[in-house]
This record gives sequence, C-alpha cells and structure tokens, in this order.
Amino acid sequence: MISVYHRIYGKSILTVFLLCSILNGLSAAGDPAPALQHTLELSKSYPDSAFLILKKLHHDALLKNDKRAIGICLKQMGEICYSQGHYAQALEYHQQANRIFGQLHEKSLLADNYNDLGIIYYQNMDRKSSRRQYDQAMRLYKEINDKVGLGETYGNIGHLYEKQQRYDSAFYYQRKALTAYSFADHKGGMGKIYENLGSIFEDLARYDSARVYFDQSLVLYNAVNNQVSSIEVINNIGDILRKTGNYSAGLLYSRKALQMSVETKNEYQQASAYRDIAKSMNLLGKNDSAYHYMELSRKYLLNIYSDQNNRQMSFLQIIYDTDKKNDEIARLENAHKVNMIISVSVVVVILLLVVMGLLTISRQRLKLRENIAIVEKNEQLNLAQQEQLELKSRELTTHTLQVIQHNQFLESMRSKLDEMINEDKRDQKKQLQQLVRQINQNINHDQQWKDFTMVFEQLHQSFFDNLKSYCEDLTVNDIRLIALLKMNMSSKDMAAIFGISQDSLRVSRYRLRKKLNIAEGDNLSSFIQTI
Repeated sequence: MISVYHRIYGKSILTVFLLCSILNGLSAAGDPAPALQHTLELSKSYPDSAFLILKKLHHDALLKNDKRAIGICLKQMGEICYSQGHYAQALEYHQQANRIFGQLHEKSLLADNYNDLGIIYYQNMDRKSSRRQYDQAMRLYKEINDKVGLGETYGNIGHLYEKQQRYDSAFYYQRKALTAYSFADHKGGMGKIYENLGSIFEDLARYDSARVYFDQSLVLYNAVNNQVSSIEVINNIGDILRKTGNYSAGLLYSRKALQMSVETKNEYQQASAYRDIAKSMNLLGKNDSAYHYMELSRKYLLNIYSDQNNRQMSFLQIIYDTDKKNDEIARLENAHKVNMIISVSVVVVILLLVVMGLLTISRQRLKLRENIAIVEKNEQLNLAQQEQLELKSRELTTHTLQVIQHNQFLESMRSKLDEMINEDKRDQKKQLQQLVRQINQNINHDQQWKDFTMVFEQLHQSFFDNLKSYCEDLTVNDIRLIALLKMNMSSKDMAAIFGISQDSLRVSRYRLRKKLNIAEGDNLSSFIQTI
C-alpha cells in the first residue's frame, strides 16, 4: 500500500515538474488565463498535479496583485478539493474566491462560484444553505442573462428537490432548466436535464416515461461526444429493461456500457456494468455467471477505492508539503520583516540620537550666544551705570565744591562786614547789619541742600532708607552730616558748608555717634561707609 502511494506521489512530482515548465511559458506573457485553462483540463486527470500548479499560479498572482487570477485559482483549487472529497478545504477556497469576485463585481464568476458552494453544502447535508447559494447564483445569472448558467442552477435545484422526494418541485425546476438550455441551444446541458427527468420517472417507477427521457438524453450526449455520460445513460436504460422483465435486452445494454467503459478506461462504469450484468445473469438463472461478474465488479470497485485512497493520500501529502512550504516561506518573510523592522528601528533611533545631539549642541550654542549677549549687555549696562555714577559723582562733587566756595565767599563777606561794623561808623551801621542778616539767611539755603540730596540719592540709592534702620530720630542736620561723611569730605570743608567752627563740628559728630550707638574705638566715617 505504502509503495503504491510513493509511486503515485513520485509520478505526480514528475508530472508537475514537466507541466510547470510548459505553463511557465504560457504565463510568461503576463496573462494567466491560458495557464488556468490548462490546469482546469489537467485537474480532470491529474488533480494533485493541477493543484500544485494552481498553488504556484496563485502565488504569482498574489505578487502581481492580480485579484481576478487569484479568485480563479482559489475557485479551481476548491473544485479539486471537492473532487478529492476534502469538502471543508473546498468550502474555504470557494468562500475566499467569493469575497474576491464580489469585490471585483465579476457576476459571472461569482454566480459559478455560488453554484459550486451550493453543491458543497449539499454534500455536507446542509440543504438550506445549499438552496441559498443556488438562489444567489440564479439571481446573478438572471441579471447577466446567462441561459446556460440558469439551466445549470435550475437543474441543481431540481436535483435538490428530487433527493427530498418532492417530485413536483423537482419536475418544475428541471423543466425550467430544459427551457433555459434549449434557448441557448446547449445540447450537453439538455442531455443532462433529460437524464435527470428520466431518473425522476425511474424513482416513480414510471419506466416508459423514464425510457423516453433516457433515449433523448443519449442522443444529445452522442451529439456532443460525451462518452462518459452516455455510458451512465446506457446503464440506466439497462436497469429499466431489467426492472420491466426484459432481461435479455437489459443485458445487451449492460454489455454495451461495459464495452464503452473499457474503451474509455472508466473503471467506475466498468464496475457498474459488471454489477448490472451480474443482476441480469441472476435473474436469467445463470448464477455461476452472475457470481463471476459480481466478483469482477467487486474487484474493480476495490481497485477504484484503493486508487482513490492512494490519490487522496497523495493529494493530502501535496497539501501538507505545500502548507509546510508556505508556512516556512511565511516564517522566513516574517523573520525578514522583523529584521527589517529592527534595522529600520536602529537606524531611526541613531538618527533621532544624532538629531537630538545636534539639537542639544545647537541649543547649547544658542544659549551660549544668548549668555554672551547678556554678558555683553550687562557689561554695557554696567559701563553705562558706571559712567552715570561717575557723572553723578562729579556733579555731586562739583555741587559740593560750589556750595563750599559759595559759603566761603559769604563767610569772607561776613567777616569784612563785621569789621566794618566794628569801626563804628554810625551812618553805615544800620545798612550793614541788614546786609549781614541777608547773608546769614542765604548761607545755608534749603534749595541747595535739596539739590544736593537729590544728586546724592541718585548716586547712593536706598542709603537713607538703610540709615533709618539704625536710628529713626535723626535730624535734618544729622542726615546732612552723614551724607558729607559718606562722601569722605574733610572736617574743614564740612564746617565751611555748615557755616560752623570745627569745634562745633566735633560736637555734632559726637552726638551723631551716640544716636547711632557706635561703640568706643569705632570710627564714625568707617561705620557710615558700610551703610
């Protein structure tokens, strides 16, 4: 059994290798239609080889994104799986094809696929789903006015009702199918419907009517040279003759069916013919011959089942190898994608790091430039402030000198006037006294001190506010003295400004030390410089 399987599998691989080289030439031009047509024909004799070729065509169509070719490949792979008895796999392929044909709005291909789905559901004993698929196919065929497609669909629906023994509905749809095929002048389809009608009449034991329809079917099959279907009809006619007691005539038809099945190498029809001959021999009382033909039928059936089993094993092995190869390809492609993603991610990360580094450097440079600009601006501001301070200091010094000179001048004028008064010239005394009073009033004029104070505060900001934290009950003269000490002015000049003697100035300094709580031994001028 195993050796037979390996022999069949080896032949399939060799056949595939030879046919692939041929079909590659057919599909090299870019049109997969010829190659798909060849696989359709090949699937009838070498389904496993055709399946492998369809897998390759399907892969090529995926690479080219040829959706129509993808759908046709899936449909044909579903048909091969159905012929090999793998209904679940066939259903999956047809459903995938259905979605593609629906997206492409390929009504003809979609209707054909619905018919195939209906047959698969029927084989799975899901007659409701089967009828829904047929209804969808019928609707599409009506839209495109495809009479041949309608005839096939009506025939399938009629067959569905026949198996449910709803013969009135079966007759109705078979006759609708016959009308559609007749309108299209499709002799092969008409022959099939006549055969179906004959089968219904045979089920109803109306053998005369069955014989009429079988005869009409045989004529049409012969017209289109459909020998396989002709053998089946001849066998059916033999059955009818045997059931009506005409054993000899039935035997002749069975032998004719046997001869044709031998010529066409159709082992299934040979087994059927041998079985019908054995039944006829038994009815004729020739039991030895009946046994002999029944054994021949059993032998052929065993060969058929064994061959079918080997073919199915071979087909399963091909599916397994194909799926394994596809899984390996998918694994390699996924690994390649993962490696590509990792490589791209690494490159992106490196680029991001480079960009971030450049941005950081750029920001640092910008920050450095901003800091430099701020430093330069601060330097310019400090320089301007320094210049302003120097200017204010010069103004304050100049103002102070002017006050000193003014007071010194007034002091000298007062001294001279005092001398004139002491000379005791009465006519001038009154006027001179008045002049002295005016000088005394102007020697310490407040406006000069206001001007002095304004310039001083511009030069020494917040000085007077800080001074109040040490002592709040300072007099105006105390504050003026402190301001002159802040300017490091000599005692002589300060006495001249205040218009007092240096002894009086020492007394004022002593009182100021007390108010400021300056300890013994601490220098008043140094203390004021720290404020």
